[in-house]
Amino acid sequence: MWQWKKVLLSVGLATTLILTGCTEKEQAEQKIFDTLEHVVELETNFEEQQEPLLQLEQKEKELYDEIISLGMKEFEQIIVLAKEATAVVEERREHMEREKASIDEAREHFEEVSTYMEELEDGQLKQEAQELYQLMEKRYGAYDELYTYYMEAIELDLELYELFQLEDLTMEQLKNQIDKINDTYTKIKEANEKFNENTEQYNEDKYKFYQNAGLNVEYNN
Repeated sequence: MWQWKKVLLSVGLATTLILTGCTEKEQAEQKIFDTLEHVVELETNFEEQQEPLLQLEQKEKELYDEIISLGMKEFEQIIVLAKEATAVVEERREHMEREKASIDEAREHFEEVSTYMEELEDGQLKQEAQELYQLMEKRYGAYDELYTYYMEAIELDLELYELFQLEDLTMEQLKNQIDKINDTYTKIKEANEKFNENTEQYNEDKYKFYQNAGLNVEYNN
């Protein structure tokens, strides 16, 4: 039995924080806080796609396993299952596109932070803000890789289920396609791990920045 694909497991940004207490003026620190926390809200749709994607991947795996278990005497049933799996793959594509749209919107809003960083008067705080900004850019870069590989895998999956509908399909053809799929999902796993590591580090550094900026924050659970 060939190795099955790696599932997508991504972490989201930290729980939204709220600023407590009042300020007499709109300082750069508060502008940065407002922007970063709005980014968390904008990525909500991204996080909402995770569970449906995992469910669809599990459903597809079950269809794949059923197809593999059938012999060519049950070719008509294989075709039915392959078409059903194709529909599931297309659903995965839709969820991934929604996820990407959410990330893109959040990223566009995040870019505003660069303007506010220049307004920071404290040199150490400005450096921390710049490092935080660079870390988030690395996170978005990792997501771009993740998205690219995932969409490549979608196309390979669709090709796989087309192959299953060929009556003269050879074991060599099948093995070659599954090898390509598994290679792509290995890249997805690596990009996803990098994305998650960057996200976790960003969440930690963001909270430290808030503390060093003298912002009174609390979790909004």
